[in-house]
Amino acid sequence: MEFSHKPIMVRQVIEGLDIKEGGLYVDGTAGGGGHSEEILKADRTVRLVAIDKDIEAIEHCKKRLERFEGRVTFIHGDFKDIKNIVENESVDGALLDLGVSSYQLDNFERGFSYRSGDFPLDMRMDRRQTFSAYDVVNGYDEKRLAEVIRKYGEEKFAYRIARNIAKRRDVAPIRMCGELSQIIYESIPAPARRTGGNPSKRTFQAIRIEVNGELDSLKALYDFVDALRSGGRLCVITFHSLEDRIVKNIFNELSQGCVCPPRAPICVCGNKPKIEKVTKKPITPDRQETEENPRAAGAKLRICQKI
Repeated sequence: MEFSHKPIMVRQVIEGLDIKEGGLYVDGTAGGGGHSEEILKADRTVRLVAIDKDIEAIEHCKKRLERFEGRVTFIHGDFKDIKNIVENESVDGALLDLGVSSYQLDNFERGFSYRSGDFPLDMRMDRRQTFSAYDVVNGYDEKRLAEVIRKYGEEKFAYRIARNIAKRRDVAPIRMCGELSQIIYESIPAPARRTGGNPSKRTFQAIRIEVNGELDSLKALYDFVDALRSGGRLCVITFHSLEDRIVKNIFNELSQGCVCPPRAPICVCGNKPKIEKVTKKPITPDRQETEENPRAAGAKLRICQKI
């Protein structure tokens, strides 16, 4: 299976990175290599570090980007380790395209999709990791499982779904994506099933986020800002409200100056902004892109620049 889907908001990302001659850039979620390729094409003198937790993505990128040999460093790793990856070298720009890739969703044997049917519950972005969706579904107690589904899936029937999962696994472990989808379907009242798309979408999202620690990884945004040189830019694409809220709050925090009480006669905190927000509001795909690539719908791009 190929990485066939187009990268999201390519033009906006390249414009947002404001690519400099001879610059060093980081694609922290290389995926199919679409964004990486456009960064390298933007200026023949730039260098790129392409990072991905999925070895299949890295191998695909190596083939796709082979004509840029000598300008790309490939890292099979996690973008949250950016400090160690770039060490003492400052970068001119970085991109994070968060969430699961189209390739991972479409490759049913990876177990990310509620359409995966008779394939095992997996959802590991990094297959070196032993902890999988099977462990969440069969190992978490009912209350903890419900909280994961409610918090990360924003699913209002989370406790009903978790209760029915617990009942089913008391008989036998839940091993396949299709089994889980059927339990979710039966847990959601018929009127609710008729609205909002596939009823399994939110629960599968929640379990995937839990398996891969996706929201905890966003703490790395602080390290990405530290890694930027003055004037360097960070672009972050999110696909659901939980991610976007975290990115928004971190950007707000890092762009804030003095945090002393308003009535304080002088500033004693010494806090100075580290970034300025290039985008006051997130950029979203235009209608043409969402029509050509429905998976672009819901994407939001936020950009900041280091001071």
